[in-house]
Amino acid sequence: MKKNRLYILLIALLFPTVLSAQEKVVIVDDEECGCELYFIDGIQTIERNGLYGFKREDGTVFVEPQYKFVDRFHGDYCIVYHDYGVCGLIDRNGRTVVPVQYDEVNYPTDGMIRYCDKGLYGFYDTTGNIVIQAQYRTASGFNEGLAVAIIDFDSNTFGYGYIDKSNKLVINADYQYACVFNEGYAIVKKYDRYGMIDHNGHEVLPIKYLELTQMFDGHFFAFDVNSEKAALFDNRFRQLTDFKYDKIHSFNEGIYVVEHKGQKTYLDGKGKEHFGFYDVANAFTDGYAMVGKNGKYGIINRKGKTILPIEYDNSGYRSMEYVFCENLAMVEKDGKYGFVNKSGKIVIPIIYKSAQHCTEGLIPVQKGAMWGFIDKEGRQVSQFVYDAASYFEYGRAEVVFEGNTYKINTDGICVKNCKTYPKELSFKFHD
Repeated sequence: MKKNRLYILLIALLFPTVLSAQEKVVIVDDEECGCELYFIDGIQTIERNGLYGFKREDGTVFVEPQYKFVDRFHGDYCIVYHDYGVCGLIDRNGRTVVPVQYDEVNYPTDGMIRYCDKGLYGFYDTTGNIVIQAQYRTASGFNEGLAVAIIDFDSNTFGYGYIDKSNKLVINADYQYACVFNEGYAIVKKYDRYGMIDHNGHEVLPIKYLELTQMFDGHFFAFDVNSEKAALFDNRFRQLTDFKYDKIHSFNEGIYVVEHKGQKTYLDGKGKEHFGFYDVANAFTDGYAMVGKNGKYGIINRKGKTILPIEYDNSGYRSMEYVFCENLAMVEKDGKYGFVNKSGKIVIPIIYKSAQHCTEGLIPVQKGAMWGFIDKEGRQVSQFVYDAASYFEYGRAEVVFEGNTYKINTDGICVKNCKTYPKELSFKFHD
């Protein structure tokens, strides 16, 4: 299989993606350790004698240090380890949901927790009960009520099928490979060809394609065996485009980035191309995308209007897409940096030797050899005295002054490692 054709790949067998809500992060300085404590959704990791536990923002320790390794909490659950390959799952109250004794434990999907015991996979539910004993050589997480599992027919032959939460084989293991269900359909493979089935195991897309992307937002791409080109289909299995695309690069905000004869363009859910062809075409973010031709870059919006002419540079470690942060996009021209607004107007002159993105209303910029901070209007709020400066995150930025590293808040006041930090460097300086 020519995997480089696909950016939107066949979804991995083992895990449907676990999405988390926007996290609340609070930083507290701990004088005892001289460190910052990050409370993510109200929970922070603590360490004692090389072991880890958890406490809350009020200081209450609800999990005594007892684990050799811990993940951070993902929603209501956290994977913890007594050692490599000896793990389990706890909840936000510190209750053990899955005993810390297994080779592998995953976060819940569809109310089921996949675990591996001595090389075999089974499932707990979120109340802490084993509902499917470890018995499968390979099994995916549950999605849409079903999980993929390898069924061994004898010591030499096996197939991929689908089990339900009662461990009933509801779709026979007739497949060479199978993916989890998404939007009502799953990709399956037979004789090195791919198709799709529904929840009843009915073949809704013939198993005849070279590759498929997973059903997403009511659409998918199929690669033709003969031409090795891709066409867009909808969830009624209607072909919306010719087989013409060499690569599928990305999908965001209802628009695909596809490639044809070495050039990239944008494709909507009806199979219509938009905005012309480019050497570089990035996914839309908040209605804007970076595009490039002949080594120069600009910005278009979702209506295809050119916001920033394709005449700017994009070099060095910033060889990435122009994105708007707090309604400003950092741009480069002739080795200098500045910022434009969403109308494409230069609102901060392109005069700085280097810069970071705008966050929390402030921007680190470099003049000559030194760094300082400006605000969103381009007004200078600090002296240019720092050897280096990061952007602000959770109300703090890291700066290097005379070789020492400090953390400052959005008022320019030091909040970490402050013994040698000059108080006069607070953000009171203006042109």
